[in-house]
Amino acid sequence: MKDFAASEDPAVQAQLDRLAALSLPQGRLGLDTIRELLARVGDPQKHLPPVFHVAGTNGKGSTCAYLRAIMEAEGLTVHAAIKPHLVRYNERIRIGGKLISDHELAALLKEVLDLGEELGPSFFEVTTAATFLAFARHPADACIIEVGLGGRFDATNVMERPAACGIATLGIDHEAFLLVPEEGAPEEPMVRIAFEKAGIARPGAPLVTQTYPEELEAEIALRASLAGAPLHMRGRDWWAEVNEAIEYRDRHGAITLPLPQLPGRHQGDNAALAVAMLRHQDRVNVSEAAMAEGIRSARWPARLQLLAQGPLTELAPAREVWLDGGHNADAGLAIGRHFAGQRLHLVIGMLANRYPQAIIDPLEGQLASVTAVPIQGSESHGAEAFPGARWASDAADALRGLPDDGLPVLIAGSLYLAGKVLAANDEIPD
Repeated sequence: MKDFAASEDPAVQAQLDRLAALSLPQGRLGLDTIRELLARVGDPQKHLPPVFHVAGTNGKGSTCAYLRAIMEAEGLTVHAAIKPHLVRYNERIRIGGKLISDHELAALLKEVLDLGEELGPSFFEVTTAATFLAFARHPADACIIEVGLGGRFDATNVMERPAACGIATLGIDHEAFLLVPEEGAPEEPMVRIAFEKAGIARPGAPLVTQTYPEELEAEIALRASLAGAPLHMRGRDWWAEVNEAIEYRDRHGAITLPLPQLPGRHQGDNAALAVAMLRHQDRVNVSEAAMAEGIRSARWPARLQLLAQGPLTELAPAREVWLDGGHNADAGLAIGRHFAGQRLHLVIGMLANRYPQAIIDPLEGQLASVTAVPIQGSESHGAEAFPGARWASDAADALRGLPDDGLPVLIAGSLYLAGKVLAANDEIPD
């Protein structure tokens, strides 16, 4: 699957066209190509500000959003590498709080693509090299890097000693990549996922995690020990109760923090992980006041986002329109918890390698209607994947076809679909 991107800037689009022609050669895994590509552009990964590296099946993007908001509330200059982009490729590279400019983006991509052409790098390897090059060229107090796929063989996994590494929630996802049989790797699927995510552990770098079933915690502990990474696991080394506030404690003491503005109880857990990462490292100083302010101010588009008034939501007047890019079982459970006991309409579009029931089943008995849509530009499920659902050409068509009952609408199933919805409603991430 390719990560499609487009730009209104001709210079950027010329490089995005080159990126779109790249693919991961069948059967090639490992970090050799990204290391060689980085060497050709001066090994920028060796010249980064303190790095906060975050993996996980769900919650890693939100954890990165809290890390960024907290450090910026402290007055620090922060770079951030987040994926995937929703509307513009520029969203992947945030320099000192602002999206990379089209001019710098075009130049960086051209530089990396020219120098690494005969290596046959992937979309993600070129993106990672360009990101690290940008971060190394702009001074900052810290940088936040989200893992793209897995951890062990993700192109970002080349830092020698991050300030801290974090692992968010774990679940089954990207089976075609992460569950391929491999000698020496665990056979049980969830343990294998833990094995892959824990591959970001680095000697001397704190590895901070959520709590997991016993066999997963044992696997992560083993990988941390083998890597020489100090392990700080929720329920063993730090604790957080999420109710009317976040009651957090660790060896440094106890603090009370506000709940995030982002909807969903799981967001309190993601915020707690960000706090734990900051409190278990010693390269960036952040006050409790900044932690509180960052948790309150953090924003993360397309994760249980209530859409504002715009060209798209005007097609569904007098009702709430929610957007969530979640596409796996864990995301479905979070959506189900948020809308528990509430009747709603579901508009769903999913990539062909995803499972519609992951989102539909947690809402069983609550759905007034289901409307399925394609995802233009991506290989997505057709109408046959959604038995009993109405088919619409896009999200706008889906909203126009709803009954006038005032019930809320959830548009869900894919971050690719979410990007198109945000663009259609003039809510472009900045």
